[in-house]
Amino acid sequence: MIDHSVANLSVRERNIPDININKSDRTILRQLANHIANLAARPVEEEKRKLWYRHNDLGSTRPLIFCDPENGWNEVITEDQIECTDKLARKWEMILRKEIFWGESMGDDRVTETHFNVPYVSKETDWGMKEIIVGGYGGGAYRWDAPLKNYEDLTKLHYPGITVDYEKTNSLYELANEIFGDILSVRIKCSWWWTLGLTWVLVKLRGLEQIMYDMYDFPEELHKLMAFLRDGHLSKLDYLEKSGLLTLNNDGTYVGSGGFGWTNQLPQKDYNGKNIRTIDMWGFAESQETSQVSPEMFAEFIFPYQKPILERFGLNCYGCCESLNKRWEIIKQIPRLRRVSVSPWANLEDMSDKLQDKYIYSLKPNPAYLAVHNIDEDYIRRSLKESMRITRHNCTEIIMKDNNTLGGNPQNAVRWCKIAKEEVEKI
Repeated sequence: MIDHSVANLSVRERNIPDININKSDRTILRQLANHIANLAARPVEEEKRKLWYRHNDLGSTRPLIFCDPENGWNEVITEDQIECTDKLARKWEMILRKEIFWGESMGDDRVTETHFNVPYVSKETDWGMKEIIVGGYGGGAYRWDAPLKNYEDLTKLHYPGITVDYEKTNSLYELANEIFGDILSVRIKCSWWWTLGLTWVLVKLRGLEQIMYDMYDFPEELHKLMAFLRDGHLSKLDYLEKSGLLTLNNDGTYVGSGGFGWTNQLPQKDYNGKNIRTIDMWGFAESQETSQVSPEMFAEFIFPYQKPILERFGLNCYGCCESLNKRWEIIKQIPRLRRVSVSPWANLEDMSDKLQDKYIYSLKPNPAYLAVHNIDEDYIRRSLKESMRITRHNCTEIIMKDNNTLGGNPQNAVRWCKIAKEEVEKI
């Protein structure tokens, strides 16, 4: 029998050493914060915010554009550009410099805000087993040795537990407020998950190739494992909700696999202003790892375990890099589904017909366009023009993400945004 005990969220009762940032670093951070505050005060930021509200509530807008260089940030803001000396100060400086680049140089529709977020200091245990990573040095390719070799070892699994260090969290909050409080709005805000799709945990435990064999060779055991992962995720949501650790994401929070959370439809009308529930939030799931699995197998082994999780949320996003064309009849059963990812490998015309103006068409151009030093601007322009022709009747957003590199040229992201904006204006 599987051990269903949960390592409950707790506080580490210990003395926290003083957390501080030296005077010189504070001066640098405050200068950057003032720059952000000035950017955020521009009228265009409120205009962009209103566009996101209308867009997320399925109103009529032009296609909205967002670019996140992701790993490419290492080429946009290099270590030698960071001026602070303390480790914490350098981390905060990187956050602030990203905000400035987004607000000053990127040229997309991301809203520059006067918030500085301090996440909870926390640790999360594994599921009773942990994969061994092989390779991956310097950000390179890696594989992993999946630990669940035999389904007889299912009894060794347990739900993950979260430990929050409230004392250290409060110390960091107080420090941030001391440095930024008269310039930016400092708040404790934490994202406890990116995806609730289950299959990333599944393949780390069992192995990607192996789960495809399991659908034929060990179907009952695979169902038991998926049920356990579902219940573990639900248990985590229960605890975060009951412990008051959730934060609303109906604002400039990144939700799903692209786009922001601005909406008038969250939180729920009966929200009391204090106790945040999952039903007051955006939820998100995907299953990129099973992209080559048939719709029938997906419907049998994956979706039934994702759906109860997504049922808890007020609005939902689904999908990332997988094509959803053949899964749409399954996916559209998700309650309150709003944002749907249309990956570079999807049939754009077919997804346009399926989504119409009833869902957000979250278009993901191929990031390989930006992975070379000198981008092909003509090709990018033609591709965007064709995509916008296809999606002209949809509620469209264009999300450039998953960039492992910008080809050593940070201007690639800027140029992509400029081309996208120019093509949007033409329609």
